[in-house]
Amino acid sequence: MSKKILKGRAHIFGDNIDTDAIIPARYLNTSDPAELAKHVMEDADPDFAKKVVKGDIIVGKKNFGCGSSREHAPVAIRAAGVSCVIAKSYARIFYRNSFNMALPIFESAEAPDRIAAGDEVEVDMDSGVIRNLTKKEQYQAAPIPDFMQKLIEAGGLMESVKRRMGAE
Repeated sequence: MSKKILKGRAHIFGDNIDTDAIIPARYLNTSDPAELAKHVMEDADPDFAKKVVKGDIIVGKKNFGCGSSREHAPVAIRAAGVSCVIAKSYARIFYRNSFNMALPIFESAEAPDRIAAGDEVEVDMDSGVIRNLTKKEQYQAAPIPDFMQKLIEAGGLMESVKRRMGAE
């Protein structure tokens, strides 16, 4: 597997960012990723969808993605161009949904306290090393296991299953 590096500018959010802050329920009348992306993080930062640039990284604190189990949340984040999310911890259902929807996420105890808004950040998916290029610091997250990286590369769980079924 080739070395996968994600690189972007950091957008900072706090503790307990729930799925309604990620994609408010009032927009759940669609499952179109492009439409969801227009409203991503709207209740946490009304201007986020206008500021985010392809490759940017969301940094949260504890319990990111808590609340309902909606798969729309990681879909909206990914569709907005966010390359990954770094947080101290995640709600378990959001954690699983993220990989199912091909959104890389990383847990790090230290990185969310050290990264500031606008910092240039680089994440090595294989090793879990997070580099803050702005501050010239390095932090550790759990690396993404190979089988989960394959899910992400395939475009999520459903696409992975489709590929495997077609290959057999």
